[in-house]
Amino acid sequence: MKKRLLFSIVLFQFMAYAQEEHAWVYLIDKENVAASIANPISILTQNAIDRKVAKNIPIDERDVPVNENYITQLKNQTGITVMAKSKWFNAVYVIGLETDITTLETLDFVEFIDFADKSLNSESRIALDNNKFEIEESLINFDYGSAQNQVEMIGVDHLHVSDYTGEGIVIAVLDSGFPNVDTMGAFQRLRDNSDLLGGYDFVNRNNNVFEYTGNQHGTNVLSDMAGFIQDEFVGTAPDASYYLFRTEDASSEMPVEESYWVEAAERADSLGVHIINSSLGYRVFDNENYSYTPNDMNGNTAFITKGANIANEKGILVVNSAGNSGATSWQTVGAPADGSGVFSIGAVDVEGNYASFSSQGNLTQPTQKPDVVAQGSGSLVINSNNEIVNNNGTSFSSPILAGAMASLKQALPDASNEELKQFVRMSASQFSTPDFLLGYGIPNFELALDIGLSLSEEEFVRFKIFPNPVINSLNIQIPVSTEATNLKIYNVLGKLILEKDLMQSETNLDVSSMASGIYMMSFQSSKGLKTFKLIKS
Repeated sequence: MKKRLLFSIVLFQFMAYAQEEHAWVYLIDKENVAASIANPISILTQNAIDRKVAKNIPIDERDVPVNENYITQLKNQTGITVMAKSKWFNAVYVIGLETDITTLETLDFVEFIDFADKSLNSESRIALDNNKFEIEESLINFDYGSAQNQVEMIGVDHLHVSDYTGEGIVIAVLDSGFPNVDTMGAFQRLRDNSDLLGGYDFVNRNNNVFEYTGNQHGTNVLSDMAGFIQDEFVGTAPDASYYLFRTEDASSEMPVEESYWVEAAERADSLGVHIINSSLGYRVFDNENYSYTPNDMNGNTAFITKGANIANEKGILVVNSAGNSGATSWQTVGAPADGSGVFSIGAVDVEGNYASFSSQGNLTQPTQKPDVVAQGSGSLVINSNNEIVNNNGTSFSSPILAGAMASLKQALPDASNEELKQFVRMSASQFSTPDFLLGYGIPNFELALDIGLSLSEEEFVRFKIFPNPVINSLNIQIPVSTEATNLKIYNVLGKLILEKDLMQSETNLDVSSMASGIYMMSFQSSKGLKTFKLIKS
């Protein structure tokens, strides 16, 4: 009888667990919104306020925290476990039985509920191996002769020579684990310079981000930006400052990790972070009913993608790995790299050739994906044992590129994030002929800096465009000594809007059909390249 009773209890517990669902509960309002916005220091750090003011980024209702009283009431509901919260979405991530979660709709402060299980899409799910770190965890033969390759390939070494090493730029790294970063030699310089600013473990909900040792992916990723071993290894932003946030639960794959990621992005925003590097991607989950399809990678479906786009709106430069699905049936760039506001990074090998595992873009996505590429095959990293090893994966091309962006941002402090991204695209190897494998290609950060500086230099003073801002008609004055000039206009997402050959010393261009916003105008002639920023009113 006791055995039967025990079996019944276990069966009941298993059935209850099997029926657990995951959902986002969206709340109807927040408290003290007007007062909080009027006194932003009550909800943001001074660094965050200064960054927003400098870039004309408004402080709005999304910056106001979730109503803690509502969260307390949700925690007190029968069968409900609160896992995460998001102030940007004014939502709370919960786990519970479907009936218990549905009951939450009766609460007067709940606006609507969005279940992770999109049952209408369940038949089109793709069953794939969910070990997202399989490629990155596979070691290949170490070849120290290529140690400089990943830096020199993108020309960021030229920025370092000019003392642009990321100093003054704050980077948040969102990843799965950072063991030994607080003790190992490769980050001693980072600690000595007080550039390790702290962090948080959103999975285990504690301030000791180094306590979790079950996965070293974050340590490896950080090394490609911040690692420093004298005469052996230098990351692409060795003098930047870093926050470390654990948002990935490597033991499982569930949509709550998307919410952890958004929470960390919100924390980064409140701390005044300039750049986020995320070497994470989401597509399929342990419960296939929660999984996305390749068609969902459209830049506006996944919760994490929508959060990443808000981070971009808030003034954070979001750099994310494209993913390692290029050689699988999935193939497509995953979330959040599919977002239009995300700078997504693919991978090439040591010779600059497409790495077969690197996820590919497609026409479903709203902008060119990937944006650019860096070395992700045979990348050098420093593991948690303080050893220099070679790993594969876009997880490493992303931080290599993110660190380079920090160095460029230091060099061009007045440039907006959209301008920085555009300078890098314009510097890339196949800017005129982007594709779904390499995007705009391999960037040259020395050239990107030159392009950025050309916007403020006084050379070519006889080469003018006016008025700027423009409403309908733009005048372009070309020096008489200049021969045929090719004009290209790109929007801030890197899409070619107009191309025209100019032959006259002065040309009138009708821009009335162009949408309001910021554009980049590139003039190419036999005398060189000239770039202007154009504002369309």
